Amino acid sequence: MYQCTHTLQLTWNYQRAFPLDISINLADGVPIYRQIANQVKYLVASGLLRAGEELPPIRTLALQLKVTPNTIVKAYHELEIAGVIQKRQGSGTFVSDARPQLALRQRRRVIEQRIDALLAEAHQLNFSTDDILRMVKERRAAMDETSDESPEEKKEAGR
Repeated sequence: MYQCTHTLQLTWNYQRAFPLDISINLADGVPIYRQIANQVKYLVASGLLRAGEELPPIRTLALQLKVTPNTIVKAYHELEIAGVIQKRQGSGTFVSDARPQLALRQRRRVIEQRIDALLAEAHQLNFSTDDILRMVKERRAAMDETSDESPEEKKEAGR
């Protein structure tokens, strides 16, 4: 399986940038424009992209993902029809105010794909399933511990 991952920098509220991970898998048979559209839908539904945030211009995104501009046009068109994004004449493309919810089946598919990739990489690195489960539980406990800290404690710890 050949997987191409690009991290994009989008301007968020014109004050800070954050990475937008879009992975393109050339081997899974899903058209690239649909992969892009599905991942943007997920980012919006999960709250990682918020209503009113600007998406990259077509040419910029095409260059960064190393695809043709027509691929991005098609992805943006699908997202616009679905009500996920809206184009503002002369201003750009923005996440619409109506936040779509991912169906359970779609959410499961996203997680299952990530689990499959994790398991494949763990197998290559000689980790057992028990090792992976233990690490997942440890990481979850660390995340819970971090989220239980007060803002002052997080600041002192440098988080």
